[in-house]
Amino acid sequence: MISRNFKNVLVVSVGFLFLFTAYGGLQSLQSSLNAEQGMGVASLSVIYASIIVSSMFLPPIMIKNLGCKWTIVAGMACYVSYSFGNLYPGWYTLMPTSVILGLGGSPLWSAKCTYLTIAGNTQAAKDGKKGSDVINQYFGIFFFIFQSSAVWGNLMSSLIFGQDTSIASIPEEQLQSCGAADCGLNISVNGTSTRPAQTLVWTLVGCYIGVGVLAMIIVAVFLDNIDREQSSQFRGNREPFCQTFLATFRLLKDWRLLTLIPLTMYSGFEQSFLSGEYTKNYVTCALGIHYVGFVMMCFGASNSLCSFLFGRLARYTGRAGLFFIAAVANFACIIALMFWRPHPDDLWVFFVFPALWGMADAIWQTQTNSLYGILFPREKEAAFANYRMWESLGFVIAFAYSTFICLEYKLYILLAVLLLTTITYPIVEYHEHKHPTLPIEEGSYLTHNMKTIEKDESKIVCQTAM
Repeated sequence: MISRNFKNVLVVSVGFLFLFTAYGGLQSLQSSLNAEQGMGVASLSVIYASIIVSSMFLPPIMIKNLGCKWTIVAGMACYVSYSFGNLYPGWYTLMPTSVILGLGGSPLWSAKCTYLTIAGNTQAAKDGKKGSDVINQYFGIFFFIFQSSAVWGNLMSSLIFGQDTSIASIPEEQLQSCGAADCGLNISVNGTSTRPAQTLVWTLVGCYIGVGVLAMIIVAVFLDNIDREQSSQFRGNREPFCQTFLATFRLLKDWRLLTLIPLTMYSGFEQSFLSGEYTKNYVTCALGIHYVGFVMMCFGASNSLCSFLFGRLARYTGRAGLFFIAAVANFACIIALMFWRPHPDDLWVFFVFPALWGMADAIWQTQTNSLYGILFPREKEAAFANYRMWESLGFVIAFAYSTFICLEYKLYILLAVLLLTTITYPIVEYHEHKHPTLPIEEGSYLTHNMKTIEKDESKIVCQTAM
């Protein structure tokens, strides 16, 4: 018999799998499918800018009033609206739905992280295990299932777009402009500079809408409301709005969070590079848009398997060793992409980069999420809201300069942020090794939150045992 907490982890994971089968597939295609006037990339930039805004105040308010479960359901509805916007893509449809998605994005992810952290601490207390080990395991299971969404969403797009009868071979003149050899700001969708047939686009988006709605139903019906008591008591003892609003910013007084900002932003930079730049300047340019799905499937499969693997290995290797592996893999890929000239004859190489990138991203995702939950056990909502805010800022910056800066300079920027991350992260890890943060049981979670506002402000953020 599996535990109730483990069952809930599976329900959350499957819900996110279906939801991001739709959104992940659409995101991978935006820079190629809606390339006119940079509309697709602009919509992604608006999404993550909206996530930054929502991270400032929405997660603590929604989670404490609705609870994690219904915050997740509401956030999923916001994601489904973006799929509807892609039925008839235009500035007046994509931009509003991008804003809606962004506003729901931060509460969705913060609620998911909070839910898994509460479940992990609760199960660890029952089993007499270390809380961080169970949390690592739960995040590893979640990302193993969740990251496979890239496989199914991109498989759908490649199979459907592969039915297009207008696919043409890529001319040699265009191949000369692929990769970092050329600036890479003007890449046509394929050899004939045409989008896939509109009926195929409608078919794909319709499938994405269906799986998104299914994700909402799965979570609404099968997920336990494990923080119902905390939410109802919070509504009965409501904090002043300014306290809840400032919770995200109040945590910035903790130097550990400030030191983790480069690591968190790098997560946004590296994900946006693969979905926005690699798919357009390497895959679409040299192979055609119908190959984007197949290449991103390789990323998703690698990401999914490595998330599960590293979630279990972390207890033996520690976070630092895994982060080192991710940094080396990304560094090697960035250097190679600077010199590689993509050509259809080197088909296998197009899949090597996303496979390595997926392995590295699995580490960035699982270990950074777990690290936030371990460092800030008493301010989970605010901590994960900060995580989503700074990661989204990385997305926004990367997507914002996507249509203005040449690919070579984008690689230099990505490399610079990676190097900064390798300098700042070890400081936090060393301090945590010397002064471990004391975990709390789920039952004491509410009690602390209710008393926090009565404490002197200088004591709010210092949770580490010295």
